[in-house]
Amino acid sequence: MLRKIIQIDEEKCNGCGLCAKACHEGAIGMVNGKAKLLRDDYCDGLGDCLPACPVGAISFVHREAAAYDEAAVMKNKEKKMKEQGMSLPCGCPGAMSRQIKKEDIPESCADGRERPGAGAAVQNQRELSVSELRQWPVQIKLAPVNAPYFQDAHLLIAADCSAYAYGSFHNDFIRGKVVLIGCPKLDEGDYTEKLTEIISRNNIKSLTIVRMEVPCCGGIEHAAVNALKNSGKFIPWQVVTISLDGNILS
Repeated sequence: MLRKIIQIDEEKCNGCGLCAKACHEGAIGMVNGKAKLLRDDYCDGLGDCLPACPVGAISFVHREAAAYDEAAVMKNKEKKMKEQGMSLPCGCPGAMSRQIKKEDIPESCADGRERPGAGAAVQNQRELSVSELRQWPVQIKLAPVNAPYFQDAHLLIAADCSAYAYGSFHNDFIRGKVVLIGCPKLDEGDYTEKLTEIISRNNIKSLTIVRMEVPCCGGIEHAAVNALKNSGKFIPWQVVTISLDGNILS
């Protein structure tokens, strides 16, 4: 197929290896002291390696190349991690599973006096500007099925557009929940299998599904409901539909 892919000018390459370190997919390696594109199907064409090169030896070209193979990349990463005695919970460093701790906004000074701007202003700040996100990653495809934050969690599965349409999304939906987002129209494949594993393997206390009113959002509701059925568990669940103008329809 004809697609965008990197090209390395070996004459310019100084052999520093920075591009190979920057390539999370393992598409670039060092051969005889020079950077080399090892496999076309490992290159995602996003170019994380370009800014890492100090001599400008890497550029984009459009040419016939094998399609990016995410499954092959993940298999290769897992193999390398196992060789190093490590495990690979998810795809890239930015997708590494983690919990996010939040500190309460202080309403008083150390000596007990009310902090200037406290009261209503603090309450407004809590409700309007404080992130309620408590875990990472949030994308359904990236979330590890056995992450510790899923235990005893109230699970929110949301269409990614809903957070932009509904102004108080953090305060009204994310607070106190573990959140997973996705777009069935843009993401490849179906979420049902992944969500079934998450619900089956963890003690999920409740499930909230937030979707937009558009028909394509039915995919995320369908996957979540089927996952709950497939898990064989009986937990409280609800579906909330957001209109395009940001109102709750149901």
